[in-house]
Amino acid sequence: MFDFNLLDLIAGIPGLIIAMVIHEYAHARVAVALGDRTPALMGRLTLNPAAHIDPVGLIMLFLVRFGWAKPVVIDPRNFKHPRRDDILVSLAGPFANLATAFLSLVVLLIWQRLMGGHLSVGMYQVFQLIIIYNINFAIFNLIPLPPLDGSHVLIQLLPARLAYAYARIERYSFLILIALIVTPVLSLIFIPLQRFIWKIFMLILMLMPFF
Repeated sequence: MFDFNLLDLIAGIPGLIIAMVIHEYAHARVAVALGDRTPALMGRLTLNPAAHIDPVGLIMLFLVRFGWAKPVVIDPRNFKHPRRDDILVSLAGPFANLATAFLSLVVLLIWQRLMGGHLSVGMYQVFQLIIIYNINFAIFNLIPLPPLDGSHVLIQLLPARLAYAYARIERYSFLILIALIVTPVLSLIFIPLQRFIWKIFMLILMLMPFF
């Protein structure tokens, strides 16, 4: 999902931290807004990276291109509409990542214009990786494989019997993810979706007067 050389490793640190923190904070914020204060009580309603980043997960992300943050714990029983609200909370993380990617692109373009196109290679790469990592986090977490966000959405949409059977796949999720990472399958998922998201971003930019 993420390819690193030494320069990418250094320039990518802000992007990885931002992507993880924004993703988990969005889950927490939407859950609290919908009536479940569990994330707030567990100290997750913050943008402080220490509250969201799992050190081992971050290191694994650098080393083997697969990592994780501390998952936000929610209690759907506190929602007025448990199935709908669980879907909204699940989608909040990926959509926050996409919003962050787009806003970072806008800031980069504005900065380039204000600087007359003169932007250091290092700063440009930092922004570029913030955009790329947030897009990748959104796509990856929408894969319908437990316990990723996409699986929560699918489980809530399936009839109870099928949802129960589907949720049992989680015991094999780690092995399935490893298989996806070491085979070209992820590329077949990521590349078309990345291109589609970029087209959406470009279309939105075309509708903005400044651009």
